[in-house]
Amino acid sequence: MTVDVHLPCLVSPVSAPDWAQCRAVVRTHGRTFYFASQFLPPHRRRAIHAAYAFCRTADDIVDRAPATGAALATRALDAWAAELDTPRDPIAVAFAAARAIYGIPIEPARDLLRGVAMDLAPRHYANWDDLRLYCYRVAGTVGLMATPILGGTDPAALPRAVDLGIAMQLTNILRDVAEDARMGRIYLPLEDLAAFDCDPEAIMAGYGGGRFRELMAFEIARARALYDSARLGIPALCPAGKLTTLASAHLYGKILNRIEEQHYDVFASRAYIPTSRKLGAMPTVAASFVRLYLPGLASPRA
Repeated sequence: MTVDVHLPCLVSPVSAPDWAQCRAVVRTHGRTFYFASQFLPPHRRRAIHAAYAFCRTADDIVDRAPATGAALATRALDAWAAELDTPRDPIAVAFAAARAIYGIPIEPARDLLRGVAMDLAPRHYANWDDLRLYCYRVAGTVGLMATPILGGTDPAALPRAVDLGIAMQLTNILRDVAEDARMGRIYLPLEDLAAFDCDPEAIMAGYGGGRFRELMAFEIARARALYDSARLGIPALCPAGKLTTLASAHLYGKILNRIEEQHYDVFASRAYIPTSRKLGAMPTVAASFVRLYLPGLASPRA
């Protein structure tokens, strides 16, 4: 299935929420996320799809900047930010409805838009703290927006949700080193590149250089530590939210395994998890769910 990239109209009449369009965006651009979302009941599923589609639209605006120009992309991103206050686009209207139903805070969405705007100009990240801030803005914020939809009501679990978003974004960065280099982007911290004798120019040229495999192993360990931290927040979610989050974390973590299986050569081919392998991972996810849920089987919430 293919779906045209959704770009918001700069001027449009107020629309009804288009849940089907949100679902199509997720199914096309977030296959692992879409797969995991099937564990949610319909009302939560459509809300999480709306949140994803809102965020993805912002990503698409920025990703198209090389073709549209930075000025037009900035204008479109500003228009999309305005949809948070006065939603007119069908996706923004759906996201507004989801926020109203589940009490999703609006500030993480504003932070996310600030984060994607960082990609409108070439930049490097000096160290992990710099990259972590970027990852928080573009992905940790998604964890904050998703938590109420997934049944999380304990504020103490929110830092764990942020860790999961950051872990997933770091996974994306490691998977997409070659693709990002072709777009003139390097996200890996310059401090880490120097520590492993890796030249940024070599990465931009399509090969790692230095001790690139060791660098990738180091970053994978960092991502896994974040996944481990994130799992501590899963008990705070509703049962369907627990299962969905376990599936998301497990399947995204498999991308790191795939990079290792490819001997860290992210330039030769993009690491991805086929549907058959996702299905094969479900018994492990189910076992994790049972172990998680057995201690307190009180009153399940859908």
